[in-house]
Amino acid sequence: MTSREGDQAVGNDVEPVRHCGFVGIVGRPNVGKSTLLNRLLGMKLSIVSRKPQTTRHRVLGVSTSGTTQIVYVDTPGMHGREPRALNRVLNRSADAVLRDMDVLLFVVDGQRWEADDDLVLEKLKTLSCPVIAVVNKVDRIPDKAALLPVLEKLSKRLDFAAIVPVSAAKGSNVEALEREILQRLPESDVFFYPEEQVTDRSERFLVAELIREQLMEALGQEVPYSATVSVEADAREEGRRRIHAVIWVERPGQKAIVIGQGGRQLKQIGQRARAGIETLLGEHVYLDLWVKVRSGWADDERALRTLGYDET
Repeated sequence: MTSREGDQAVGNDVEPVRHCGFVGIVGRPNVGKSTLLNRLLGMKLSIVSRKPQTTRHRVLGVSTSGTTQIVYVDTPGMHGREPRALNRVLNRSADAVLRDMDVLLFVVDGQRWEADDDLVLEKLKTLSCPVIAVVNKVDRIPDKAALLPVLEKLSKRLDFAAIVPVSAAKGSNVEALEREILQRLPESDVFFYPEEQVTDRSERFLVAELIREQLMEALGQEVPYSATVSVEADAREEGRRRIHAVIWVERPGQKAIVIGQGGRQLKQIGQRARAGIETLLGEHVYLDLWVKVRSGWADDERALRTLGYDET
């Protein structure tokens, strides 16, 4: 019996062929990888901010539709400078994703190529899986004719499976990118995750990330990179969810900045984070937010492991 395209024959029945695979999203910091993940999933999963190196963890997002399941893996931005243990851990986390992906999305900024793009490109040259170049932020290029030399130059850097210009922020041409991914997704007898599952991350992790997102947005350049968040307790009391979280900083002066005069800065961070957390959890939340000092945590690999940064 001959099966029709997209189907396979089993006995006298015809069952649809399933396609399932892992798709890694890689690139240097601040090219829009997390924004792209959220757009591909149709929901906010990875936190985003205007500051580079917002993403510190691999974040897995599952998109299941009909006979297809795509497991996207967002990664920290790969970068050459490693002044602290945290930077080294972030690079190792991103490097680990390269090993076991079925497809890789190499995200670049359509307006700017940097040394860290070359660093990522060198790593991709050693791989055998298909690599799709995703030229992001094209909405910021008024003259689309200016894109042509960018795409032509990129095509000479590596034998990409495809080159797709997109705007992750606006959603432009993302459907074309999805089609390119689907063409390269392997067949599979089973899905890797239940159809209703959207991530392998716990609610505690997602809550901590939403708080850190507000830290990134509210504060200047230095403090957010010396701060991390851990959820210490999560319980239901008197009909509402009560979450106790700690913002860890490295120095007393940073603690004072996060708290702000009269506690106003911390209150604002908490209010904005709580709104996002309630949207995520679908219930009322009481957020109990504290700031504590843990000297040198970003330079201490043992401390990083206790704070959830060991992902190799």
